[in-house]
Amino acid sequence: MMLAYGRGDTSILGRWWFTLDRWSLVALLTLIGFGGVLTLAASPAVAERIGLGPFSLAHQQLLILPAACCALIAASLLTPTWVRRLGVVGLGVCLVLLLLTLLFGDTFKGATRWINILGFSLQPSELLKPAFVITAAWMLAAGKEEAWFPGQTIAIGLFLLAAGLLMLQPDLGQTLLLSAVFGIQLFLAGLPIAAVAILAAGAVTAMVSAYFLFPHVRHRIDSFLDPEAGDRYQIDRSLEAFRSGGLFGQGPGEGTVKHFLPDAHADFVFAVAGEEFGLIACAVIVLLFAFVVLRGFGQLLQQDNLFVLLAAGGLLAQFGLQALINMGSALHLIPTKGMTLPFLSYGGTSLLATAGGMGLLLALTRKRPPQEEA
Repeated sequence: MMLAYGRGDTSILGRWWFTLDRWSLVALLTLIGFGGVLTLAASPAVAERIGLGPFSLAHQQLLILPAACCALIAASLLTPTWVRRLGVVGLGVCLVLLLLTLLFGDTFKGATRWINILGFSLQPSELLKPAFVITAAWMLAAGKEEAWFPGQTIAIGLFLLAAGLLMLQPDLGQTLLLSAVFGIQLFLAGLPIAAVAILAAGAVTAMVSAYFLFPHVRHRIDSFLDPEAGDRYQIDRSLEAFRSGGLFGQGPGEGTVKHFLPDAHADFVFAVAGEEFGLIACAVIVLLFAFVVLRGFGQLLQQDNLFVLLAAGGLLAQFGLQALINMGSALHLIPTKGMTLPFLSYGGTSLLATAGGMGLLLALTRKRPPQEEA
C-alpha cells in the first residue's frame, strides 16, 4: 500500500515522511533484509554443530528482525532533544549493565561480555556505543556553547569509565572502536592538532601494550604478519570461501564454509555471503554501507548545529568502522577481530543496537524548520 501523505500533512507521520532521508532508510532496510537471508544461510550448520535444532538460531534472529525495524522507525521519529535524553538515560543503564555483567555475567572463551536477563542473553557493550556517542556529543557541544560548562572534561571522564569497564571484560576490540569514534568526535569538536597528535600517540601506545599484555592479541597479530607463526584455520577457510564463490556464488545454501567456521553466522558471515552469493553480492553490500556513511557525512557538511554534527558524525563513524573491521578481518586485510557486521551478523543485541543507532541518525539528519532543531 502506498503512503498517502501530502506535503501539507502536519501529522507526526506526515512530517516524518517528508523530512526523512528516505534513500538512507531504504539502504538500511535493504541491509536488514540481507541480514535475514544470511541468517537463514549460515546459522543452520552452526546450530547443528552445537547440538541445537537446525533453524533454532535463525528462528531467534528472525523474531528480532521486526523489533529491529520498529526500533529503527521509532528512533527516527524523535526530535534532537529526545535523542539527547535517550542517549543519557541509555548510557546510564548501559554502564550499570556493564558492571552487573562483570559481577554476574556468563564467561565464554575467557571473556565476560553477556548477561542473562529474563531469558535473553544481552551484550551491554553493543548498546553502550550509540548511547555513549550521543551523550559525548551533547557534553562536547554544551561545553563549546557555554564556556563555564566542563563538557569536554565530563565526556573524557565518561569515556574513561566506559573504556575501563570494557577492558575488564576484556573486550579490546570494542574499546578500540569506542576510542576511535570518540577521537573523531573530539576532532570534529575542534580539538587542537597538538591534542589530536597526543591522543594518536596514546592510542598507538595502548595497542603496543595490548600486544604484550594479551596473548590472544599477540597471537592474532603474529598470525597476520607471519603465516607460519600460528593457527590460520579460520582466515584460510574464509579466503577459500571467497575464491570458491566467484562472481555469482555457489547458490543459497550450497556453500560449505559454514560447516567448518565456528563463527560463520557472526564474525565470518561476510565469507558465507562471498561463497553462496558471490563477489557481486558482496560488492552490493559494501556499496550499501558506503552509501549510508558517505551520504550521511555529505548531509553533515551543511549542518550548523554542533550537537547534531557530533552525534550524527559519531554514529556514522561507528557504523562504518565496525563494518570495515569485520569485512577487513574476513578478507585478511587486518588481523582478525571478533566484531559483528552491522545488520548482517547473528546477534540480537547487536541488531537492536545498530537499528536504534541508525534510527537516531535518521532522526538527527531530518530536515526540520529552525524552531524544531533544539
